[in-house]
Amino acid sequence: MRRSTTVIAVIAAFVVGALAAGTAGYLITTSRPAQSSLLATVVQRGELRVCTTGDYRPFTYRDSTGANTGIDVDMARNLAASLGVPATFVPVTWSSLVDTVTSGGCDVGMGGVSVTLARAQKAAFAEPIMVDGKAAIARCADKPRFPALTAIDQPGVRVVVNPGGTNEAFATSNIHRATILPHPDNNTIFDEIVAGRADVMITDASETRFQAKLHPELCAINPDAPFTYAEKAYLLPQGDAAWLAYVNQWVRQTTHDGTYAELTKRSFG
Repeated sequence: MRRSTTVIAVIAAFVVGALAAGTAGYLITTSRPAQSSLLATVVQRGELRVCTTGDYRPFTYRDSTGANTGIDVDMARNLAASLGVPATFVPVTWSSLVDTVTSGGCDVGMGGVSVTLARAQKAAFAEPIMVDGKAAIARCADKPRFPALTAIDQPGVRVVVNPGGTNEAFATSNIHRATILPHPDNNTIFDEIVAGRADVMITDASETRFQAKLHPELCAINPDAPFTYAEKAYLLPQGDAAWLAYVNQWVRQTTHDGTYAELTKRSFG
């Protein structure tokens, strides 16, 4: 009880200090009253609720038993531990992620979330934790066919895409002559290319590297020169300056003390 009281007191001081200083993060927000900050609420509740899709390896993966693993799953547990509480993972889809975070269904969205202006209109982002961009992945035998986006967007090419996220948005905006094949399960979508039911997928360069390691038949295409520039960051409700300031400070610490580098090294080498 003494430790819990001390943690709450420290958090309360952080909340007041952050609000008094007008602390801003990656997205400028309007402060809520100190007592309503998630920074204090999470500690008092004794639980950090983390929204994650569980279908985007190596950042987040939920297996058939319901167990969660991945880079951002481990980061979520690290964030929770910094507050002295456990992490509870809330299953969401890509299309429901933002609304669940902003409606109070969870405290933070994690799992390879790309920063987009559309998402930033509704929610806040902590400081970026990774720079990424869209790239293609195909069967290694077909890699010479797709040196550029123009070569992919050709009649007869089948582009598989998972619905509800930035991959679908990119395909809808940039693929006009090739055939777009929606596939609802992001955990099995790369099997469609391996089996020859699709030719290529356009996703984050980080995912193309990882999936090429999992599937020797597949090759990432120009992941170091992606089609777009993007950042990955953790998603937070708008209007909570103290919570944003705390998460930003934690991001800076874990990206400079080797914590994040060690987690990504296990997946990407």
